[in-house]
Amino acid sequence: MIDLDQGWRTERLDLEPLTADHAAELAPVLDDAALHEFIGGAPLSAEALAQRYAFLAARRSPDGHNLWGNWVMRARDTGNAVGTMQVTMPAGGPGAGPAEVAWVVGLQAQGRGYAREAACGLVALLREAGWTVTAHIHPAHLASQRVARAAGLSPTEEVQDGEVRWVAALS
Repeated sequence: MIDLDQGWRTERLDLEPLTADHAAELAPVLDDAALHEFIGGAPLSAEALAQRYAFLAARRSPDGHNLWGNWVMRARDTGNAVGTMQVTMPAGGPGAGPAEVAWVVGLQAQGRGYAREAACGLVALLREAGWTVTAHIHPAHLASQRVARAAGLSPTEEVQDGEVRWVAALS
């Protein structure tokens, strides 16, 4: 089982477990309406992010059915937060259903491969732990499709809320 309270590393990134304390640093990184083009919503204030991150820091849904992993992507060369990586998975383990991953990288840090690097790292960790991995991606979000492909996910015919389900099944 992956330890959701632990950070992990990739070649250029340190991924730290997300806490409410990260809100002030991440608010300006995520404060761009363009980041919501495909997922809807709007940027949150530092105060609203702190509340959301405090809720997510429980690492478990209120009903206990899902586990949540949320990490800050931090570029090791600058020490700057560049985005977030997340997974939602059934509390019953890999046999209870797939782990669903998602990522967001601030506009200033896009185009440097950070999302690809973090997604590949997390998908590898999850697959090593026996999980089938999924992601839901808007059909027009070409950058996220490239990230998903690089992480070993393939599109399916299934569409949910306007997003295509991508899967990396266990071999």
